[in-house]
Amino acid sequence: MTRNPERPARPRKLAAVLMASALALTPVLTTPAQAFLFGGGGRIVYDPRNHAENILSAARALEQINNQIAQIQNQAQMLMNDALNLANLPHSSLAQLQDAIGETQRLLADAQSLAFDVATIEQTFAQDYGAAAAQGDFDAMIAGARERWETSVAGFEDALRVQAGVVGNIDGARTQMDALIRESQGAVGALQVAQAGNQLLALQSTQIADLTAAIAAQNRAEALEAARIASAEAQGRENLARFLDYGGGYTPGTVRFFGD
Repeated sequence: MTRNPERPARPRKLAAVLMASALALTPVLTTPAQAFLFGGGGRIVYDPRNHAENILSAARALEQINNQIAQIQNQAQMLMNDALNLANLPHSSLAQLQDAIGETQRLLADAQSLAFDVATIEQTFAQDYGAAAAQGDFDAMIAGARERWETSVAGFEDALRVQAGVVGNIDGARTQMDALIRESQGAVGALQVAQAGNQLLALQSTQIADLTAAIAAQNRAEALEAARIASAEAQGRENLARFLDYGGGYTPGTVRFFGD
């Protein structure tokens, strides 16, 4: 059997045509992606569109992280502000104000002869003032007049003592006012500002209380003096009436001469 020498060459030509066709189709297949060949090893495919989308996704994720960090910072600052707003004022004038009020109350409580008590005043006036001053014998009326005069003098003395105590509280009030103003100017939060304002109002209330006490003591002294004057007038009218009272008048009787 005779072999044809041209038959082995036909498969080789067919392989060469297939390889050429594959190389011709390579640009078409690698249009969306590019293939990099490394010395017969593995193949890494680079996709520009996918790479751009990955970059955008990373940028969005980074922006979200930055927003979360900013939100956390704002919350932390808010908590710090809340802590400052809830901070207590380190200065308190309560003890000094209470001492000042207590001193004024002590001066009022030490009122001589006739205290600031409604029941005592009513009882004393019923016994010693007004129409009661014109009752009793002459010695009793003189003793009552002297007692009322001493009460009036004591009332004016009490008023002067209270006024002196109120004036003495002015220096302490000024010191507390300066301290509270400094604290309010250096306040770090709303609570400290409110507390400083409340203490300033308390200081003002203390001064008003001192002024009320001084006015009350002065009015008390003037009222006692006016009551003494009115009682003295009532007593004077009674003394005049007694002086002009000649008894039953003249009664005629039998005249007897010496020697009868």
